[in-house]
Amino acid sequence: MSLKLSVEIERFPIAGRFTIARGSRTEAVVVTATLSDGTAQGRGECVPYARYGETPEGVAAAIAAMAGAVERGMSQQELAAAMPAGAARNALDCALWDFDAKRAGIPAHVLAGIDRLPPVTTAYTISLGDVAEMREAAAKAAARPILKVKLGGPKGDAERIAAVREAAPDAVLIADANEGWHAGNLAENLAACAAAGVQLVEQPVKADEDHILEAISHPIPICADESLHQRSDLERLRNRYDAINIKLDKAGGLTEALALAEEAQKLGFTMMVGCMLGTSLAMAPAFLLTPRARFVDLDGPLLLARDRDPGLVFEGSIVHAPPRALWG
Repeated sequence: MSLKLSVEIERFPIAGRFTIARGSRTEAVVVTATLSDGTAQGRGECVPYARYGETPEGVAAAIAAMAGAVERGMSQQELAAAMPAGAARNALDCALWDFDAKRAGIPAHVLAGIDRLPPVTTAYTISLGDVAEMREAAAKAAARPILKVKLGGPKGDAERIAAVREAAPDAVLIADANEGWHAGNLAENLAACAAAGVQLVEQPVKADEDHILEAISHPIPICADESLHQRSDLERLRNRYDAINIKLDKAGGLTEALALAEEAQKLGFTMMVGCMLGTSLAMAPAFLLTPRARFVDLDGPLLLARDRDPGLVFEGSIVHAPPRALWG
């Protein structure tokens, strides 16, 4: 049987509500690409992101448009030349990795030149809310080793991070403003994070305004998220950020993400591997980046009311390498 590509839009309910500076969601909407030759099957999941002008329907159509080329045997390198970085290319790239691994009978991490994938500790997200809500959420999650705290409200972030620290005195804290701060409150909010013992601040200002980060002191390492997509961005970010958050949906797949991680390491960036809000199928290929990462944020499945089966195995905040039945 010849290779066939299929595409599906799927919805997974969130356990409660997920809120960041740009708004709230109650479900994760993902697009899944599946490659099959009748014997081996490879899957890749992506999360279309409105921040970059993506919709589930548009991403699904972009994937489907590549069917002819993919079914004729397109490689990951040819895919990178044919499609821009983003969610659609990510789903196809990860499906190709999974298919190649399954067909060869060799784990994907071995194909990538990685000897082993030990368990890692993931951050756990505290959604943006009022001070009382975030204090309560942090208290419930206080036993988790790493908390990623969503900030970026129009005011009150200093009180929010202080409340989280009070409720979770022993946790490592990462603050993520999702571009929600600006020149007028940046210094104040960074100082509040420093006072709370935050170890990393993600994307404090808008990507097109991040030049202001060159002119201020960094009391805490500052991490690029929305400002970073692929290798071509790194040189521009060198004097603005101390760290980068690599997400496969931004990079356009595992192939570019692995190359990006290698180049970033050469340039001295601290690395974080992150995720959009998706299922274990989206987290699984990102797991191949964890050996290079100082911080890991692959908690998407922990925030869902229902994950895929089989999914990743979590023991509290410890997450194990993906089972081959899931991906790779």
